[in-house]
Amino acid sequence: MTLGEGRVGKTSLTLKYVENRFDDGQESTINANFLTKSISIGGKTGTFNIWDTAGQEKFRALARIYYRNATGAIIVYDITDRASFERVVAWVKELRKMAEPGIAIVIAGNKSDLESERRITEEEAVRYAESVGAKHFSTSAKSGHGVKELFDELAKQVMKNLAASSAPTSKGRGAQLLTSPQAKAKSNRGCC
Repeated sequence: MTLGEGRVGKTSLTLKYVENRFDDGQESTINANFLTKSISIGGKTGTFNIWDTAGQEKFRALARIYYRNATGAIIVYDITDRASFERVVAWVKELRKMAEPGIAIVIAGNKSDLESERRITEEEAVRYAESVGAKHFSTSAKSGHGVKELFDELAKQVMKNLAASSAPTSKGRGAQLLTSPQAKAKSNRGCC
């Protein structure tokens, strides 16, 4: 799942990863988009189910529905927008409160192609990510810089967590790296 403020590039990062495309005129996400990608990490294969959530305030309550059952999240901020970085703190707190314990989190400082306009130093961002047990990646959806590495790291963390977990909440997830609310509902249905 991707989280973050509006216009930080969540959809662009996801589309770059899944479809290897970038659109300068990408419209803001309304509600959420769902994309999948088959991956192979460390000899294990699976399906990456990615919820790309809207960042605008009016859709924020809906995002909670998507991350309650997520096993991993990417929190994105725009390196040219200090306020978007400061909101990462709130996103992390909300995830820790609403998501399953041990959710894998990675943080992306997006728009690295605009380095001359940077408002958050790489050192500050890395320090914050480490303080919350997350890894930080510098990314550019436009150039593709760091995008594959970002998603690969999240996939590795999620697979590690799922392998180590014997909790009932991970039952039925199989090779899925992130579960959707619909998949969870299907796996919880009885026969009658």
